[in-house]
Amino acid sequence: MRPGWDQYFMDITKVVASRATCLRRKVGALLVKDNHILASGYNGAPAGLKHCLEIGCLRQEHNIPSGERHELCRGLHAEQNAIIQAAVHAVAIKGATLYVTHQPCVLCAKMIINAGIVKVVFAGSYPDERSLDMFKEAGVKLIHFT
Repeated sequence: MRPGWDQYFMDITKVVASRATCLRRKVGALLVKDNHILASGYNGAPAGLKHCLEIGCLRQEHNIPSGERHELCRGLHAEQNAIIQAAVHAVAIKGATLYVTHQPCVLCAKMIINAGIVKVVFAGSYPDERSLDMFKEAGVKLIHFT
C-alpha cells in the first residue's frame, strides 16, 4: 500500500461516522481490499427502526459505562453494519482491512475474526482489553492510527 492510504481511508471513516445516530459515540467503518472500498457502516438502529436520536438511549439513561451491557443498546456497531452491508450485497471481505474510527469491542472482534478480516486500523480507544487479546490470538494485525 502506498504511503498516505491509511490516512485517506481513516478520513473517509470520519465522514461515514457523521451519519451515525448514536447519542453517545459516532463511529464509522470501512472494509477495504486492494485499495478499493468494499463496504461501509456506521453505528445506529437496524433499518426501519427508530433511531436513538428520536427515542433516547437506555444505556445513557441508566448511566451504563462504555463497553458494558451491549445487549441494552438498540443500535448495531459500525463494524457490524459494514460486515452486514457486504453480506447483503454479496461482497467477499475475506482478506480485507477494516478501518474504523474507534477500537472494536469484543463482540465486533469475534465477527471480524470469523469474517476473515486480516487487519484492523483504528483511531480512538475503547475500554475493551478482551478484544485486543482476541485479535492477537487470532493473528489479526492491529494498527492504532494516530
